Amino acid sequence: MPPKLSYTIWFTQRTGSTLLYKAIESTGMAGVPREWFNCPPDLLTTFKKTSHAELQEYLYKLGCTPNGVFGISHSFYEPNFSQLTETLRSLPACGSAQTERTAIWEQVFPNHRHIFMTRRNKVRLAVSWWRAIQSGEWHVPTEQVRNPVDLSDKYSFDAINHLYNECSMREAGIQEFFAEGGITPLNIFYEDFIQNYEGTVRTILDYLGLDSQSAPIALPALTKIADTVSEEWVQRFREERQNGWPNRGW
Repeated sequence: MPPKLSYTIWFTQRTGSTLLYKAIESTGMAGVPREWFNCPPDLLTTFKKTSHAELQEYLYKLGCTPNGVFGISHSFYEPNFSQLTETLRSLPACGSAQTERTAIWEQVFPNHRHIFMTRRNKVRLAVSWWRAIQSGEWHVPTEQVRNPVDLSDKYSFDAINHLYNECSMREAGIQEFFAEGGITPLNIFYEDFIQNYEGTVRTILDYLGLDSQSAPIALPALTKIADTVSEEWVQRFREERQNGWPNRGW
């Protein structure tokens, strides 16, 4: 059964997307917007399905709440996205004649809305990304006791600079996807979300046409990871990245 309403949270790494989808999921009325496609592009093999029709029904069940709302979170990168698009194009809801990427996405997931989650400060994003790679701490549940991680020799200008560039290119890819379909998404900024957690979730529910006022919203499921090491890396990278610039941005 196709969903009555569907949406995608488009994001790059370290923008708070996991915290957001857990909050949305806690309402029980806005789908289950997890990273269902964060796996090898052969979804038939990943989910152990024998046909595209079976895969389609399985995906709908994964991302839907009982009221027929479907959600998914997805990070754009190639060649994964092109391979994924071809898989979606093979699903019965789409039909192989369709070639436009946005049309394929929206035919498979009908009555579709788009949410773009970003982070204004890309330096802090890149530092957070590199820190997570080095520490293995991607998400820390609020009830979990953290173990100290020695990051004293893990700073790398080249790595952070690469991730700084990569997040920008990924967001450019998402924006091109929106432009192709004439899509105006709901923009959610990490910096605003962490200061107005509940308000942000209710804004999204309103955008989806759901009852935001009666929705229960769980307390944040994850705790802040950034610390003094993160701040040291941010300031060090900021200085090194602009070394020799006559006009500095920050």
